[in-house]
Amino acid sequence: MTHVSFERLADIVVKRGFDARSMTAIAGPPGSGKSTIAERLVDHLNRLEPGSSALLPMDGYHYDDAILRERGLLLKKGSSDTFDTGGLLAMLDRLYINAEMEIAVPVFDRSIEISRSAARVIAGDTRHVVLEGNYLLLGAGDWAKMHRYYQTTVMLNVPEDKLRRRLENRWRNLSDSERQSKIDDNDLPNGRLVMSRSVPAEFVLNN
Repeated sequence: MTHVSFERLADIVVKRGFDARSMTAIAGPPGSGKSTIAERLVDHLNRLEPGSSALLPMDGYHYDDAILRERGLLLKKGSSDTFDTGGLLAMLDRLYINAEMEIAVPVFDRSIEISRSAARVIAGDTRHVVLEGNYLLLGAGDWAKMHRYYQTTVMLNVPEDKLRRRLENRWRNLSDSERQSKIDDNDLPNGRLVMSRSVPAEFVLNN
């Protein structure tokens, strides 16, 4: 694993997607800043070459609350078994083969806690696809099967006390008891799983 700055990472991704589609996976615990870094990378690439980059967040593959409630997993929403990994795996295959004019992908809407189907389109001539999600580098199950599609892998490194502060702010609208349960019973344990069970990333970015 090599520690990199954002600027160095961006340069590497540009070169790897120069001639053909390149997929970059950005992983990390809840609160590590995956969405911010991924969006920043996509924006940077599109400033260099408009339309060259698109974002695919893992959270678009959350199971709906109705399914989680039926399975007794609603309070564990966001854990590794609350995602349609088969659907994400199939999408990565489509994006990798890149035989279609465009591919519609789902996006998770935090304001309503629902994944919106076909909410973003990735064109066939998009050369940089940036994925972000907690579990993209887990070393077991469908998560491990996804690794073959990544040309570049990044793990965000954030101390747990910093993660806690960010998560406190994320869930500030919940009651004190709900917020602490969300953080201590779900988010931080999920983050520890990410850091202990993920395969080594090619690059580490301190955030």
